[in-house]
This record gives sequence, C-alpha cells and structure tokens, in this order.
Amino acid sequence: MSRRVTSSSHGRDGNTSERISDAAAHGQGRGRVVSGSAAGHGASGDRDSAQSGRSTHADRGHRRETAKGHAAARSVVSEAGASIGVGEPDGFVDARALPSEDLVAKTLEETTGTLGIASRPKVVDFSARLRERRRASMRTIAVRVSAIVGSVVVVCGLVWLLLFSSVFRLDAAQITVSGGNEWVSEQRIRDIADRQIGKSLFLVSANEVTSQLKDIPGVTDATAGKRFPRGMAVAVKAQKPAAMLKTSAGMTAVDGQGRVLNSVNGASADGIPVIEVSDVDKGLSSRAVRESLKILSSLPENMRKSITKVSAQTQDSITTELNGGDRVIIWGDASQLDLKKAVVDKIINDPTKIGDKHQVDVSAPLRPIIK
Repeated sequence: MSRRVTSSSHGRDGNTSERISDAAAHGQGRGRVVSGSAAGHGASGDRDSAQSGRSTHADRGHRRETAKGHAAARSVVSEAGASIGVGEPDGFVDARALPSEDLVAKTLEETTGTLGIASRPKVVDFSARLRERRRASMRTIAVRVSAIVGSVVVVCGLVWLLLFSSVFRLDAAQITVSGGNEWVSEQRIRDIADRQIGKSLFLVSANEVTSQLKDIPGVTDATAGKRFPRGMAVAVKAQKPAAMLKTSAGMTAVDGQGRVLNSVNGASADGIPVIEVSDVDKGLSSRAVRESLKILSSLPENMRKSITKVSAQTQDSITTELNGGDRVIIWGDASQLDLKKAVVDKIINDPTKIGDKHQVDVSAPLRPIIK
C-alpha cells in the first residue's frame, strides 16, 4: 500500500512538474512576445525616451514573477493533496491513505492501571453516591445542631453565673451606710438597703435604692453604688428639721418638704425654728406654712439658730424674728430666695446700712425697705 501511494505521489509530482514547466514556458513565450512587441515598437519609434524603455522592462519582470507565484501555489496544493491521498481534480480519494484511529488500542490505554495492567473502566453506582450524600448531609446537620446546643449551654451557664449563683449575690455584711443624724436613723437607711440582700448585683437597681432613700423625711440627697462582687455602699445627706410645728399637744419636727420626722433617742430641738399651728395636718396643708418651711430650710445654720419666732399669716407675709425681736425680716414668699438672702446678709451685717433700724423688708429684693 505504501509503494502505491508513493508511486501515485511521484506520478502526481511528475504531472505537477510538467505543468509548472508548461507554465514557465508559457510565461517565457509571453515574455518573448512582449519583448518582441516592445522591440518592434522600439524599432518603429526610436524617438521614444529612455524612460519608456525602463517601464517596459519592469512590466516584463512583474509578469515573470506572477507566473512563478502561480506555479508555486499549484505545486503546494498538489503536494497537500498527495499527502492525504487526494488526486488531481479529475482523480479520486484513496481511503487507504486516510489516517485511521485504533479504537481498541485507545481503550486499552485508557483502562491501564498504575502498573500497566489492564483494568475495567470505573462504573458509577448512583445508589452508593446517594447514600454518601445523605451521610454528608447528616454530618452537616449534626455539626450545626451541636453548635446550637453548645451555644445555648454557654448562654445558660453565663445567665446562671451572673444572676443566680452566689458569686455576685449581695452580702449583708458588705453593705456600708453613712450620713445619718439624730433625726434620720441609720437603721432606717440600712433597712432599705437590706431589702436587696440575696439578689445578684446585676439585678439590684441602684436608682431604685436611691429613690427610696430620698423618700426618708430629712434626707435631701442620697447615693447607692454597687461594690463588686458582693457589696454595696449607701450614703445620704440628712439635715435637721426645717421647723417645729407647735400645737397644744406638743412639738412635731418637719423637714423642708413638709414631711414629719421622728427624733432618734430624744434629739434636742434647740436652735430649730418654731411655727405655731392649731393642728399639724392642717398646718402642713396650708400654703403659708409650706412656703415658710422652704424659706427656713434654705437659711444658713447660724441664722436659723437665732430665729426665735416665725409668723405666717399669709403665703406672701412670712416673717422671722431674730434674737427675740432685735431683727425682724419680712421675706414675703419663697421666690428669689438666693437674692433675698444676699440682700438681708448685706444689710444686717453692715452697721452703716442698718443703723438703728430693726426691720428689713425684702419681699421685693431689688427695693428693700429698712425701718
């Protein structure tokens, strides 16, 4: 088969060579004709310039190059056809010269194992694949469930540790109280703080404790602070009664907000202003008495000690007597107290201002009246 293909190829090469020779000869003939024409034309027209002669010579060269290009192209096409067993246009295709694929060898090559031993192609078991995917899905679900359960356990453990364990539980022995006086019992303050004993400090509301402490009569300010892990500090600012309400039944101490105070171990009432009323409850409901209590609770301690009498006929005519009537201060109502106190202090402590007068009216503080 090889000899025949080769022979056929040689035959085709011969024909191709002959055709190329013919084309070359034809081109040369054409060249000679052109040359002859050019020569004849030159003989008949010697009067043409040398420039026309050079142009004709270039044309002949171009035609020869074109003929050679066509011949080379036909040779390449003929050789390509011969390599695949295709003859000339009037020939036939030789199936024996066409490349063939050995399917048996290819199959053996694809199924050869690592040691060169032929093995069977891998067969996919879709049932096994489905079971494998189900197992993978179950493992994923198990991991997720385990993560969720672990997170819930951690959160529950933290909640128990912070809110219900004894680690942060308020201990009674670690509660400190300060700020009481003879009118505000320290035990009463502690009673409020002791209500939080046994609770986690994270559940104790410091604001709630502070609010309850401020509700104690006589307490003007209070603070409650947590002391981790198991303590709390409570501090109050207590003052003496703003006044003593005097009735036929006795004396009752009240603060600046009109709340009744209970004395601790018979506290002394010396230096506390006295307001005479017919009844304690009625007196505390009177606006004149409430305005008097606001004024008296704001006065400095040295002035409060010198007050011997307080009268409050109306809410705008509150009057205090100092040192048995040596000085008489008419306050009016409880408005502009800071300005009124500054004016009174300036007048009564300056002999050039008060002179031999005894009464100072600061109901209108910008225009005080001295009598």
